[in-house]
This record gives sequence, C-alpha cells and structure tokens, in this order.
Amino acid sequence: MAFAADPALGAPQSPSPGTAALPQAADKQLVRMLASVDARRIEASVRKLVSFGTRHTLSSQSDERRGIGAATRWVRAEFERHAARSSGRMRVSVQSFEQPAGPRVPSPVTLNNVVATLRGTSAPERVYVVSAHLDTRASDVMDPEIVQPGANDDASGVAVVLEAARVLAEQAPEATIVFSIVPGEEQGLLGSARLAADFKAAGTDIQGMFSNDIVGSSTADDGSREPHTLRLFSEGVPTAETAAQAALRRAVGGESDGPSRQLARFVKSVADNPQTDMRVWLIFRRDRYQRGSDHISFLEQGYAAARFSEPHENYAHQHQNVRVENGVQLGDLPEFVDFDYVARVTRVNIATLWSLAVGPAAPRRPRLLTQALTNQTDLVWERGSESDLAGYEVVWRDTTEPDWAHVIAVGKVTSASLPNAPKDNYFFGVRALDTSGHRSPVAFPEPDRGAEPPPGAKR
Repeated sequence: MAFAADPALGAPQSPSPGTAALPQAADKQLVRMLASVDARRIEASVRKLVSFGTRHTLSSQSDERRGIGAATRWVRAEFERHAARSSGRMRVSVQSFEQPAGPRVPSPVTLNNVVATLRGTSAPERVYVVSAHLDTRASDVMDPEIVQPGANDDASGVAVVLEAARVLAEQAPEATIVFSIVPGEEQGLLGSARLAADFKAAGTDIQGMFSNDIVGSSTADDGSREPHTLRLFSEGVPTAETAAQAALRRAVGGESDGPSRQLARFVKSVADNPQTDMRVWLIFRRDRYQRGSDHISFLEQGYAAARFSEPHENYAHQHQNVRVENGVQLGDLPEFVDFDYVARVTRVNIATLWSLAVGPAAPRRPRLLTQALTNQTDLVWERGSESDLAGYEVVWRDTTEPDWAHVIAVGKVTSASLPNAPKDNYFFGVRALDTSGHRSPVAFPEPDRGAEPPPGAKR
C-alpha cells in the first residue's frame, strides 16, 4: 500500500489502495420482508392510538378506553399477537416501576415499559434495541386531561416499532432484537431511562439502539415535501466518555468516530437504497436544539444509540392544543401524517435491524499500534466467534471525509500492516465480514503504545 504524490501538483494525490467502500446489498430474505411492510396497518395503528384521547404519562391508568393505561394494554396485546407467530422466539413483558416525584411528575406514579424480545439463535447475548414513546403532550406539558392526539409525536414511531415487530416476528436472526414502547418521554425520558439503566445493571451487551420519534410527516411548515428522506441523528463524542478517553481523543482525533457515529454510518450503508426507497440523511449531532429523545437515555449508559426523525418538522402540529387559530389548524392530528412515508421509515428500521442481527459483531478491542514513529499503520483486533465469519476488512478515509471511503480486504486474520500508509494523515477502522456478505459496523481503533508490530502481519 503506497501513498503517492503528484510531482506536477506538488501535493499528495488521493490514496489509491483498496477499493471504493460501497453500500451493502439487501439479501433476498430482507427484500421479501421490506416488501411486506403494510402502510394500511401503520395507519390503523396510528388512528387506534389517537382514539385513546390522551396518552399523557399522568393520564388515567385504569380507564378502559381513554388514557395511557388503555393505550399500554393495547400495545401489549399487539406485541403478543405478533409473538404468537414467532415459534416461541419472541416474548412480551411489561416492566412496571414507580417513578418518584420530580420536575414534571408532581407525585409518584407507576409507569410501564412494554417490551417484546426476539431472541437470537446463535448470538443471543448480542442485542439491538428499537424504541418509540407512547406518551403525548399538548401546549401545557403538565395537563394530562386535554385532548392530545399525538399522531406524529409519537404514534408514528410506535406504529413503526409495531410493524417492524410484526414483520420480524417470524424470522430467526442470529442476534437478539428488542422492541420497546416507553412512557414518560415528554416528562423527561423517564421510561427509557429506567429501561436503559436496567439493561446496564444486567450487563446486557447492547450494540446498537434506535429511537423513532416524530417520523410521520414528509411535509415542512412551508408546504415543501421530502417524502424520501429520513434524518438520523448521532453523536460523535460519546456522552459517557471518561476524562481519560477525552484526553486521548483530543490528542489523536476521532471526534466524529464514536460508536454511535459508526452505527449511523452503518445504517446509511444498509438502508439507503431502492429497497427502502429512502435517503438516510446523517445529521452529525446528538439531537435537535433544545430537544432530546429516548436514545439519550442509552447514550448516558454508554451504549451506541441514534435517533430517527422526519426531515423537516412542522411545529404547528406538535406540542399544541388542538384548535383553529387565524384559519390555521393546529394540533398533532392524523390528517397530517403521511402513512406511506411512515412505511418507508419502517423499511429503514427493518433493513437496519436485520442487517445488524444477521451480520457479524463489530471487531472487539481494535488497536492502532503507535510505539514506533513510522509511516506504517499497524492494526490489531480480537477474532470474533461467529461460525460463518469470512474475515475482516480495513476501511480508511481522509480526516475531512464524513464517511469511510475505501476498503481493503485483509482476510481471516487479527492484524494488518499497511506499509507507507501514514497513520498521522488518515483515519482507519476495521469491520467483520461473514460468508453471506453481511458486514459489521466499523470499529474505530484506540492507539496502543504497549505492543510490538505483529510478526508476519497481513500486508
């Protein structure tokens, strides 16, 4: 691998080793699943959720037809209906807990997370989570009784998770997929905070989490439409970064290479294609200004997580009392939801979850050896345990490029030496590949000054 210079220009040329990094093609099974996504079912789910009148976190738990209690029971029944077709692989549970009084909770209240777990076959300990929030709010976040349709925020996200669970229930992924519907997002990410904390306390190996929040409309407040674009927010610097990790990052770079950013790049590589009919628009920040969704609860526990959201929000249709003002209809009503758009969002979620759960895990403990001052790049990592592991690929890009641009196949090895490839000038990563062509997310290496270059390393 040589990095050449163009003497006529007196500047480095773009490095040529390896091949261009291309998106991962959808396998035949995934193509069939994406084709089965049903916009009519999604519409029925959104309208059913709206029919509960309010799903405010502090609304009635006992009313059979109105409030968050009735909505929670309906969501559980939907998950159980899908689980019945899973040959026992999907189990549904309700995580009940008492939320103490706080800034948006005037007195203690019992909250309920509804969780459907599709257990993996060969790697069940590796877990991916997809979530949406059940609760709603209107103009006053503390009013639990006023009508709060919540069609877009976030019945659209709940419908995505329910439809993804329906489509995936009969499949047998290698890793475990968790579908979760949580309350308390509008009151301070309460349900997701409890869910993420419990996963952390149990030592659960969550390798990716996605929140679907406000994914229902393709129309902006000026009337323009982007029906084939979906935003994906991801942080670069980890929320749970330690002081030592921050010092290391400042020294060597990697501000745009945390696990959540690698997860987002993976989503684009597997879900931005004709099969989903969507462009995944990577937004390189944790979330919107002055806003936050349930993925933040997982970031705080040290998990990689990202948030899906529509391309341009219309604030007249969220966090508003239903009313007509100056001839304008305000409120989060189902007539402002584009159900075909939500179906495409669902396809992005399914393509992502399936590709993660049938592909290999990202390489563990990748290190870039830095004990010697050379223009060679030496990488080492740990071998994965997958029975269908085909090998590994080194990816690299210029430090100013937003995504991995080049890939070098290095084989079924645990190290790679790249001569004349200055580690100071480029970013490198490693990903795994299985025999079916599924790739893992990229693992970004940490510098390691304590080891010698591997003897006989793959070149």
